[in-house]
Amino acid sequence: MASIAAVVFGAALAGCTMPTHPDSAAPPTDPYNPAATQLLDDTQWQLTSWANADGKTRPVPTAPADAASGSSSAGAAPVTLNFSTLSGQRKANGFSGCNSFTGTYDLAGGALSFGPLASTRMACASGPGSALEQPFLRGLADIEKTGVQMQPPQQLQITLKNGDVMTFTRVAKP
Repeated sequence: MASIAAVVFGAALAGCTMPTHPDSAAPPTDPYNPAATQLLDDTQWQLTSWANADGKTRPVPTAPADAASGSSSAGAAPVTLNFSTLSGQRKANGFSGCNSFTGTYDLAGGALSFGPLASTRMACASGPGSALEQPFLRGLADIEKTGVQMQPPQQLQITLKNGDVMTFTRVAKP
């Protein structure tokens, strides 16, 4: 009887020991984890860089817009991308360099995709914003993969099927 009690006591004691996590020596996770795209709901982003597949960068207007006039100090408002679930549906909108746009977005299996996007049709002066508008809108329809880094600086990285990479920085809500 004593040997049975010793075995039961030993088994109970072994169950109380802290397990060693087998991944404790694993490298840190990829900061642009596709699963983090679920964190995009109800966030606002500003395009801060665009690298072409060949490594060259495109000029990106990044000056903050003047709240009173809607313009920026450099004459071009930043390209923005906003995600909202306020209506109970996933809606996207923003500024594409010359015009505003709106539509839907979806997050499925860590992948970001956009439904048809509608855009205003204003005529714009030439400059970095107007030069980016059409490639930007086409790019949102041609996403290869996305990743979100939620550690500061919070960034959204969208890689297009042609190899271009658009990087957005999160904008704090007012």
